[in-house]
Amino acid sequence: MSEISGNTAAGQPGKDQTLMPKIIYVLYLISPIVGLTGLIGVIVAYVYRGDSSGWLRSHYDFQIRTFWMGLVYMVVGVLLAFVLIGYLVLLFWFVWLIIRCVKGLKALGEGQAVTHPERWSW
Repeated sequence: MSEISGNTAAGQPGKDQTLMPKIIYVLYLISPIVGLTGLIGVIVAYVYRGDSSGWLRSHYDFQIRTFWMGLVYMVVGVLLAFVLIGYLVLLFWFVWLIIRCVKGLKALGEGQAVTHPERWSW
């Protein structure tokens, strides 16, 4: 018998559904090294958010918020770097970004929604 791909029983994610959010999380993780990947990630998140619903939409919302909040942290860090405290802000941003992406990837792998994607914390 052939196996049906896509959604599995009880609304569990199929590989097709979770591929784009995974790619966006990876783009965010490498964005401190290759800056444009974060911008590409948020554009893709905006495009795919419109076609998603439920738990998957929470991931796109979380990713979009991560980009914009991260941009605020980064701009503040760069501006404050002239008085040296900005390096601490940039270090915080880097750790914050990693924690948010890992949290999102974990929830995505478990087929769960991100809880409170609107929060500034992780």
